[in-house]
Amino acid sequence: MTTRPTSRVLILLPSRDFDPSEVAITWETLLREGHTVVFATPDGSPASADPLMLSGEGLDVWGQIPGLRKIKVLGLLLRANSTARRAYAKMQIDTAFLHPGTYFDLHVQEYAGLVLPGGHRARGMRPFLEAPLLQNFVASFFDAGKPVGAIGHGVLLAARSRSRTGKSVLFGRKTTAPTWKMERTAWSLMRYVGRWWDPAYYRTYTEERGEALGYRSVEAEVTRVLRLPQDFCDVPEDASHRFRKTSGLFRDGPRDSTPAWVIRDGNYVSARWPGDAHCFGATFAAVLAEGRTGSHPSTSAH
Repeated sequence: MTTRPTSRVLILLPSRDFDPSEVAITWETLLREGHTVVFATPDGSPASADPLMLSGEGLDVWGQIPGLRKIKVLGLLLRANSTARRAYAKMQIDTAFLHPGTYFDLHVQEYAGLVLPGGHRARGMRPFLEAPLLQNFVASFFDAGKPVGAIGHGVLLAARSRSRTGKSVLFGRKTTAPTWKMERTAWSLMRYVGRWWDPAYYRTYTEERGEALGYRSVEAEVTRVLRLPQDFCDVPEDASHRFRKTSGLFRDGPRDSTPAWVIRDGNYVSARWPGDAHCFGATFAAVLAEGRTGSHPSTSAH
């Protein structure tokens, strides 16, 4: 009788406003594959997800009106789906989630894999994405040749992490991330038919005076640190199920990967948004199971 190889995987979290789907579905998938999952937060306190992505309340144009707040239309489309919410509810009572480590007590040798999840709300995500301590740790993980998975804005944390060469750890790698088209669409929804009093809710960073529209998008910043612009991998025009992958109307599931777009480059796995989370978790679990320590097979897309 053979047993699946197991490993200890670290998920880094901000203190608040992480995306519940990207974290909980990845956590659940890794556990199902037999891996041990632990967490780290700034101070060792349990993290909290973006509440709007859990409830959907406050995403519709009437979201500030007390009597109408609980009526959700756009909120139902944009919030975490039922599968993700169930996974999040289970994760909330998980011992490892309730007792995370701290950023100050991270040692690369203690973990076989690292997951960088996303979230877009600036108040919680900016301190996470801008933390030099985390950037240094992520760089050390890449330099050690260990598996790293990044989804959503987590790719931005990887992009900002500098290897011992002085370049981004993503230099010379293929990656995906939230595209400017996806970010701009969500931003437009908030400005015109949704959360008008907080129009930049989906823009973690907005352009400064004199900068072209989209300059501060995740896609643009990630692309600027890559060796070649074409190393940023968006869904190609001839991809099967392209509409399901690019419309933002479909999310993948345990038995349906057609909406997902996940890029693997050796020990590095990247994905765009919560709609890729099941395929992302499964792909990263496969990398861990292989036990690779630095090899770089051909890029694969799912």
